[in-house]
Amino acid sequence: MSTLTVGERDIALDKDGFLVDLQDWSHPVAEALAERENIALTAEHWEVLEVLRQFYAEYQLSPATRPLIKYTALKLGADKGNSPHLNRLFNGTPAKLAAKLAGLPKPTNCI
Repeated sequence: MSTLTVGERDIALDKDGFLVDLQDWSHPVAEALAERENIALTAEHWEVLEVLRQFYAEYQLSPATRPLIKYTALKLGADKGNSPHLNRLFNGTPAKLAAKLAGLPKPTNCI
């Protein structure tokens, strides 16, 4: 297990870099997680992270890629809910990386 230091806090991460305690998530935590992945979060990233957090609140699970694409299209429109857009934002692993940055558990079907 590793930790992520955000301000004065040390936040526990699992072996894959996901939050151990989902309650530790905040915008600064997301920024710090993104920095570890060499991503500078933009408004486009934030809207997908917020949609992911809505999905989790509704279904109590992190979506795999297809449900993520469909749900994003439903909430943000087809121009944002598609593979090329999400792959560009999240380095080709949108379901896994976006879930990590959104402070959610690793999707069950992601390696």
